[in-house]
Amino acid sequence: MASTLLENVLLSLLVVFAAFWVAKASDPNILSDFVVPPNSTNIDRNYFTFIGLRGVLFNNNTLPNFKVTKANMAEFPALNGQSVSFAILKYPAGGLNPPHTHPHSAELLFLVEGSLEVGFIDTTNKLYNKTLQVGDMFIFPKGLVHFQYNADGNATATAISAFGSANAGTILIPTNVFTTGIDDTILAKAFKTDVATIQNIKSGLAPKA
Repeated sequence: MASTLLENVLLSLLVVFAAFWVAKASDPNILSDFVVPPNSTNIDRNYFTFIGLRGVLFNNNTLPNFKVTKANMAEFPALNGQSVSFAILKYPAGGLNPPHTHPHSAELLFLVEGSLEVGFIDTTNKLYNKTLQVGDMFIFPKGLVHFQYNADGNATATAISAFGSANAGTILIPTNVFTTGIDDTILAKAFKTDVATIQNIKSGLAPKA
């Protein structure tokens, strides 16, 4: 009974989040009720239904790494033009969502399990950080670098994020900086270190075989 009540509350909050972000949307307005994909002739209720998050929120199987399950325009085409999307974030014990940005939208995070250390850095290089508990919400302003970290070494954490864009975009800072071909010498000068250190960082970020 308690689990069912919690699920109902969370689903209600999802509806509220969606309504909020549609009202505060930053995507361009469309001139039709919704966007029909090219060459589509059979639009019905299934087009407006997304089932890719079934079982994700309350599935507490142990994860080896941080995992994000998205419901944005790529996975759910009906969101095109609607200026809203969601993601479910699952953090293992000690799990980290590394510093990153969303260039197209702010992010409203709602913690539903565990605890999280979260924060963002503004354009004056000031850090705003907070320890969240279940039921807490935190806003990451549009385009600013931010992170989430599950400091608990024994328990998992789960959060729901809402975005005011059908495609918030994600720029993962470590990957963006160290794995996209910027010359090692440039990076060494930028980070005031040596080329060997840069190469060591790059090797740590390389995909595992």
